[in-house]
Amino acid sequence: MKLSESRNAGHMTALLTILIWGTTFISTKILLTDFKPFGILLLRFAIGYVALLAVHPRMIPFRRIREELLFAGAGLCGVTLYFLLENVALTYTLASNVGIIVSVAPFVTAVTSRLILKEGRLDGLFFVGFAVAMSGVVLLTLQGSTVLKLNPIGDSLAALACVFWGIYSILTRKISRLGYHTIACTRRIFFYGLLFMLPVLLTEGLPGNLERLSDGANIANLLFLGLGASAVCFVTWNWSVGVLGPVQTSVYIYLVPVITVAAAALILHEEITAAAVWGALLTVAGLVLSERRGIQTKGKLDKEASNLSQ
Repeated sequence: MKLSESRNAGHMTALLTILIWGTTFISTKILLTDFKPFGILLLRFAIGYVALLAVHPRMIPFRRIREELLFAGAGLCGVTLYFLLENVALTYTLASNVGIIVSVAPFVTAVTSRLILKEGRLDGLFFVGFAVAMSGVVLLTLQGSTVLKLNPIGDSLAALACVFWGIYSILTRKISRLGYHTIACTRRIFFYGLLFMLPVLLTEGLPGNLERLSDGANIANLLFLGLGASAVCFVTWNWSVGVLGPVQTSVYIYLVPVITVAAAALILHEEITAAAVWGALLTVAGLVLSERRGIQTKGKLDKEASNLSQ
């Protein structure tokens, strides 16, 4: 696959991932009537692990402890800590607060990538795009309301979740360079994520209301979260990070609130306010501004590759 084709595919898979992740709140909201947040988290990633094992049963050999630490760190940060912190934050602070704070993840990822990987020049255009996108996210999340109640504990946990997602993005970038199959890498990450959930499982016990698994709606939503949002989306996201890098891939997170609002209107018939429309436009504009540097870089790389081939 040519460099340009590979990068275009990376953008498409990142967008596909965000389209699915932006609708997961509906399934989670339905499941919360019968299951605890941790129970949903455990079940979805267990389903995801089994699905990836069925699709690609070949195991990654244990070679070096350094490689294994990369997988363990990615499982701890991107699976266990990120989702647990986000769910716990929701018990302390407003969902709108968490939505706004978590949308800072692309900025955190960009800074972390620059400091650790020495990748991604943070020019003025990136910061302008971030500011525009975040203003859109605030409008989308608050839906025109001027009420923003701060909660030190909940908001701090949400911010910490962003930090762990940034670290996860860096680790998956390093993992992509190991040369293993993306599905096998994602399954190894899921394995460690589930392993690090064991202490919580021992504390809280098995997910409640297991008899509710016989309910068709619950099964459908768990399969959507496990197969779609976990198994498929983590594979496509990790592959995009390997192709585009953590900075360009992470800016697609800005679109999550846009998709969430659109899904709520289509599925739950929630009203879309004028503030939400303006917020969506600003968010997309911020995404385009943040990606312009990446597009220019892609053009430069394609030109260099073309010159080398001549």
